[in-house]
Amino acid sequence: MSGALANYKVLDLSRVLAGPYCSMILGDLGAEVIKVEAPGGSDETRKWGPPFQNGVSAYYLCANRNKKSITVDLKSSEGIDTIKKLVKDSDVIIHNFKTGTMERFGIDYEQLKLINPKIVYCSITGFGETGPYKQLPGYDFIIQAMSGLMSITGDEDSSPQKVGIAITDILTGLYAAIGIQAALLERQQSGIGQKLDISLYDSAVSALVNIGSNYLMSEKIPTALGNQHANIVPYQTFQTMDGEMVIAVGNDNQFKAFCSILGKEQYSEDERFKTNPARVQNRDILVPLLQEVLITKPTNYWLDYCHQYQIPCGPIQNLEDVTNDPQLHERNMFLETFHPTAGLIKMIGSPLKLSRTPVALQHHPPIAGEHNEEILYSLEHNESNRKE
Repeated sequence: MSGALANYKVLDLSRVLAGPYCSMILGDLGAEVIKVEAPGGSDETRKWGPPFQNGVSAYYLCANRNKKSITVDLKSSEGIDTIKKLVKDSDVIIHNFKTGTMERFGIDYEQLKLINPKIVYCSITGFGETGPYKQLPGYDFIIQAMSGLMSITGDEDSSPQKVGIAITDILTGLYAAIGIQAALLERQQSGIGQKLDISLYDSAVSALVNIGSNYLMSEKIPTALGNQHANIVPYQTFQTMDGEMVIAVGNDNQFKAFCSILGKEQYSEDERFKTNPARVQNRDILVPLLQEVLITKPTNYWLDYCHQYQIPCGPIQNLEDVTNDPQLHERNMFLETFHPTAGLIKMIGSPLKLSRTPVALQHHPPIAGEHNEEILYSLEHNESNRKE
């Protein structure tokens, strides 16, 4: 069964994470994705580690399945000519070179749309192609710092903290995938492509959501709340007799049921705690009272009762716990495939579940240049047919 994007071809000149993550999503959905690197392989993640398996980086594997690979020297006229030929039959081109680089190569949007007016051209940069920061390099860690994300991560006793993964790269890859698909849909009406200018900085700031909105309304600079929620109480971690767990009470009815579980029905009738705004205002009083009860029983005791009464909650799992979770296995969130160098590899699956055109693992993350012969032969064959 073909994927939802089976009739689309994507030329991916990006590397590291945001761009490759975007193109992997498109590849998971069935698009033909051709990953372009310099001879020998220029995606830095191929060398980021450990861990490595037979010399293959786990980092590289996480964002490059369902792609083919060719190597092209973009500093040569032959390499640029190859890109231009590939663009003729492509629907999408993705790159994450610094602003101005594609212009210097002569394969910027203005040049490529002359070759293929239908091309959807996606530029991914740290700060975007306009504005005073457009020439600055942008890495996830820097963007987390500048966007405000680090200022609200951690707690009052810690310094600003980054998220444990490159979250701005992931967000940018997701926005890019959404934008590309929107442009492809619009192309069905207009018959022409367009350029997307996606930046890590914009993506990170958009992810401030309620915290950003809180500031815009109040002009009060938010502080790091650790595992507490800025707008909902109780919504945080609590210590139990044998560990910690998360309890996320989302409304007043849930709070009333939660108080019954604790044997503290009076809290739900207390004017200081009866409504969520009151609980937020009086969190410093309420949270210690709840903690005093929760510490008396083990985590599983509270999990069982909270599940019974539909109180949102969960254990704090490490990666071993996660990979053994039966829910995730039922949802096919862990995959195995054979890689010609690494051997049997394990990967995290796609969260996209489509009923008629399901995501499928078609290709292992490719070796650099693995498909040179196949793709370049096809390219020359197509060029020959055009001349005839």
